[in-house]
Amino acid sequence: MTQSRLETATLAGGCFWCLEAVYDQLKGVEDVVSGYMGGQVANPSYRAVCTGMTGHAEVVQLRYDPAQVSYDDLLNVFFTIHDPTTLNRQGADVGTQYRSAVFYHTPEQKAATEAVIERLNAEKLWNAPIVTQVAAVDTFYPAEDYHQEYFENNPAQPYCMAVVAPKVAKFRKHFLDRLKR
Repeated sequence: MTQSRLETATLAGGCFWCLEAVYDQLKGVEDVVSGYMGGQVANPSYRAVCTGMTGHAEVVQLRYDPAQVSYDDLLNVFFTIHDPTTLNRQGADVGTQYRSAVFYHTPEQKAATEAVIERLNAEKLWNAPIVTQVAAVDTFYPAEDYHQEYFENNPAQPYCMAVVAPKVAKFRKHFLDRLKR
């Protein structure tokens, strides 16, 4: 596979450790990098982002092979593993850095995201409307090295056991046929 065939998607759905742990297991996803996007401060640190004052969201940036996994598939996983109806919150994680957002890289990604949100709202899967922000891609800042592959490297860490592991289990249950072998 050549790098030129890979496409990029950037998603924010709460803590980036959760999203990274899930997308690392999805067939067709070649690379997942945790980072920050959507803020006003250049080169933000985790500590600064956690204050909520930089405006950044915790995101994952995916490099994926569209011949193996479609952008719609990425969105279906995304909307399954987090609650897109809570503004600036995922469970006990509260703040703008934990907002639900899709940062589109192309007009096609924007249209696909809006169509999926419209479909899901019409299906009324949740008791509230989806509040996921749909915004043009901005500067991506990779998170510090210790955040990369966090769940894989720290599975016994209490947050990982209580929050990340259940999201990974939910993903595996719903998308068993899409797991990397």
